[in-house]
Amino acid sequence: MESRPMDQETLTRIADALERMAPAPVAAPDFDAAEAFVWHTEPDRLVPVKDVNRVDLSLLVGVDRTRETLLDNTAQFAKGLPANNALLWGARGMGKSSLVKAVHAEVLRRGLPLKIVELQREDLPSVSRLLNLLRESAARFVLFCDDLSFSHDDQHYKSLKAVLDGGIEGRPDNVIFYATSNRRHLMPRDMIENERSSAINPAEAVEEKVSLSDRFGLWLGFHACSQDEYLAMIRGYCAAHGVEIDDATLYAEAIEWQATRGARSGRVAWQYFTDLAGRRGVRID
Repeated sequence: MESRPMDQETLTRIADALERMAPAPVAAPDFDAAEAFVWHTEPDRLVPVKDVNRVDLSLLVGVDRTRETLLDNTAQFAKGLPANNALLWGARGMGKSSLVKAVHAEVLRRGLPLKIVELQREDLPSVSRLLNLLRESAARFVLFCDDLSFSHDDQHYKSLKAVLDGGIEGRPDNVIFYATSNRRHLMPRDMIENERSSAINPAEAVEEKVSLSDRFGLWLGFHACSQDEYLAMIRGYCAAHGVEIDDATLYAEAIEWQATRGARSGRVAWQYFTDLAGRRGVRID
């Protein structure tokens, strides 16, 4: 049977498909372009972030001990000293991701060179390529993954071991990993219990997944705030942004606001303050 030569359009489609399957190595970015970057795939690239969305470290109320622990750990790393990967876990809206970004800003304010790279959970399979890119740089990096968690059939957690353990090569000395999660063990408790109850060897059934969180040297817990802490957060935002309001009005409005949300947290405090600033005609920088 006589074969027919492929036309140029077919050859181009095949070349494009092969390129997607085995993309060319990403060019080293200009790490001097910014202090923060976001990792994207398809194609692999590090995008610089000029203005990071963050709050001042002093405005994070009710997490004093956690704040100092993470700040000390990050400063040690920026100085080239030993430091631990950190898992910030606990209540929603209590400033876990805000603390990571605020600590990074404080370390920079102290004159210590440090970059932060945000990695989405969905891009964890590409993390080995990212680490190889960061390994070649003289800079030091906090690799940050927000809202990290896994379901019982999620295999992305295996990619995370490349960051925490590093395999044969080891984790690059210039990279540390910070993650936030609502779950201490990074997977729902009911799934842990279900796998234990149905397994022949319950102790081994979830060992691989549960032990993932054990690979973080620092576990920093965040718990629901008290009413006094909630009000103190709002008062701090008012002072920082020049919004004037008397205590009685603030108390009444803030309590009503939290009641309509059915929750009390740093996020709820910020949402109320945003509404208050808008009503008072004050812009938030």
